[in-house]
Amino acid sequence: MPQQHSASGAPDRAESYKTRLGVWMFCLYAAIYAGFVAINVIKPVLMETKIVLGLNLAVVYGMGLIVGALVLAVVYNRRCSRREAAANGSTDREVQP
Repeated sequence: MPQQHSASGAPDRAESYKTRLGVWMFCLYAAIYAGFVAINVIKPVLMETKIVLGLNLAVVYGMGLIVGALVLAVVYNRRCSRREAAANGSTDREVQP
């Protein structure tokens, strides 16, 4: 497999870290999503249960999945940016806008 390159064209020294982190986060999200699917398959009537502000479990869980995905994306971006900066010898201030 060819080595990945950063935007500057230099080899990506943080590639293995980013891959491990991405796979770990995917597995975490997949497990949470599997819980959603399992509830719908095993006991779908449970999704009708009112949870918060009159919203049922299906809506709350579904919105939680969306928000969770966004949070994971932000965390992934920040951690990978810091690791790339450290691997390339730049400071954390150079990465932050």
